[in-house]
Amino acid sequence: MPKYILLSKLTTEGRKTVRERPNRIEEVDREMEAMQVKVISQHAVVGPYDFVNLVEAPDNETIIKASVELGARGTVQIISMPAIPIEEFIKAIKK
Repeated sequence: MPKYILLSKLTTEGRKTVRERPNRIEEVDREMEAMQVKVISQHAVVGPYDFVNLVEAPDNETIIKASVELGARGTVQIISMPAIPIEEFIKAIKK
């Protein structure tokens, strides 16, 4: 299944939610699973983004829909990028 990197940045409202209900992060992971997006790993980071997630989804349309749905809530801004396994990348370069 295709993998994607999600770079997430909390909005002011999102920061309030996480401060008041830190477990909300895990609830969102379960909501993503209901949208056919499986969270493989999730990391809080310091810098321009608050979280980096590695996820799996059946296709680009699914990840786009999930990103828009979560972003529309007003608590997070998400950048979604396909993650290409290095073996596939090297294979494509050699063609």
